[in-house]
Amino acid sequence: MTILDGKKTSNDLKNEIAEEVKAMKERGEKVPHLAAVLVGNDGASLTYVGSKVRACERIGFESTLIQLPEETTEEELLDHINKLNNNPEIDGYIVQLPLPKHIDEQKVLLAVDPDKDVDGFHPTNFGKMAQDMPVFIPATPFGIMELLKRYNVETSGKHTVVIGRSHIVGRPMSILMSQKGTPGDSTVTLTHSRTKNLEELTKQADIIITALGVPEFLKADMVKDNVTVIDVGITRVPDETKERGYRIAGDVDFAEVSKKADFITPVPGGVGPMTIAMLLKNTLLARARHNELQS
Repeated sequence: MTILDGKKTSNDLKNEIAEEVKAMKERGEKVPHLAAVLVGNDGASLTYVGSKVRACERIGFESTLIQLPEETTEEELLDHINKLNNNPEIDGYIVQLPLPKHIDEQKVLLAVDPDKDVDGFHPTNFGKMAQDMPVFIPATPFGIMELLKRYNVETSGKHTVVIGRSHIVGRPMSILMSQKGTPGDSTVTLTHSRTKNLEELTKQADIIITALGVPEFLKADMVKDNVTVIDVGITRVPDETKERGYRIAGDVDFAEVSKKADFITPVPGGVGPMTIAMLLKNTLLARARHNELQS
């Protein structure tokens, strides 16, 4: 059994990107600039955005954090987005979700310039991804593909079962795993809350990618031997034995499923760290694309 170590792989990626940024500086080129827009004071969002800013500092990117109060209007937020779209210094930016309830998330995401959409959420980018065109892939699916690639997990001709159909993870993964290439060339079954024979499907699967958000949902009796398991779930489970009063759990019963798996991601330390690394990779790609347009 091999642990797909997202923490180590993300550090390797950051070191590689840092080398590229160092070479850019030596050539006198502008380094990539990532911006983040945060509305309100959601604890998880603050933590996540803070880690993105620190990652930028570590690898030599420029970064800008636009922190707006909870009561910011939709119009005010759209004005900030318009300024970022038209600012040539900004290569890519993200609008941290969730947004306050009085703001239409879809309207905001549609306002983001697809050429600066390093989260890969804009419908233009999603459509290009579905047609196998060069594009920003959403950071979490991009990170999963990179893990499979770096650990040489065989995906060609395999049966991949994706649990969860969100636009952020499940649906993009079903597209990416079925595309030509490595990793890819899988036969994909996309499952969700209305799937009736889920356990039958997971028992057939060579690869399972679960993004359900139900702690320890996937049990050992639901998988076959030598399976590859990618656990995207991350849930705080109350636990009085822990100092913080909770523990972090994935969608997979790791202790039991890992005994049957060839490859498996831990939670934490699996897919999570890869998300930020691939966001940085997308920003590097955005910088390269903008350089091409300017030359």
